[in-house]
Amino acid sequence: MTTRRRVLITGATGGIGQLLADELDGDYDVVRHGRSPHDDQQTQTVRLADIAEYDEVRRLMDGIDTVVHLAGASSPDSSWDAVLEANIIGTRNVLEAARSAGVRRVVFASSNHALGMYDRHEEWPVYAHQLPRGDSLYGVSKIFGEALGRFYHDEHGLDFIALRIGWMSEDPEDADEDVLHAMWLSPGDCVHAFQRAIEAETTFGLYYAISDNPNRRWDITNTMLELGYRPQDSWTERVPGEETVIEGGAEVRDDWPRGS
Repeated sequence: MTTRRRVLITGATGGIGQLLADELDGDYDVVRHGRSPHDDQQTQTVRLADIAEYDEVRRLMDGIDTVVHLAGASSPDSSWDAVLEANIIGTRNVLEAARSAGVRRVVFASSNHALGMYDRHEEWPVYAHQLPRGDSLYGVSKIFGEALGRFYHDEHGLDFIALRIGWMSEDPEDADEDVLHAMWLSPGDCVHAFQRAIEAETTFGLYYAISDNPNRRWDITNTMLELGYRPQDSWTERVPGEETVIEGGAEVRDDWPRGS
């Protein structure tokens, strides 16, 4: 391209949204969206819109090349009302507004929880092409987003790339569960995964976004081959001591992912 892509990041006031907005700003013309700014700087830089209101979302789209859609309820413990408004109605609004405005691509922040029942029952490895098995209403809402994105791609030709994000944290020691260590996504690898999703030639796909953890149970082969993703970090490099190797993977608690 002769000009920089204009990239709208919905949910740019959240943890991953702020990270991407800051780190991608040098490569793209970044437009930041949020619903509730957290400080004076965000008040000055964030475009406000309620994603459950279509007209407000549509006004964000003019001139946008790519939408990175992060906004929505983000907890596995989210209620039905929360995921209905933010993740189901909101995702539909984003896709329809993008289609209406002629946006090239939507990069959708999906989640490991879209297939989380495999994790609860320790049925590994998990591949991107397997049938969805949400472990929560939040996971079900991400399955909906992936399915709706497939429809908008097939029906309207909208590029749609879904990244099933593992567990993004600056420090893998923020949690002591093996399953979270295994699906850890470092900030650097997170930025790289989204940048590849923005730039890759493929026009549709579902991809796990996880760092190079030796005990991961989620296949990232298609993420590497089709998007060109190359994870650089591993949780074992950040935590003192050696990894405890457990054949087949460590057990997951029966109420996963509650409280995670």
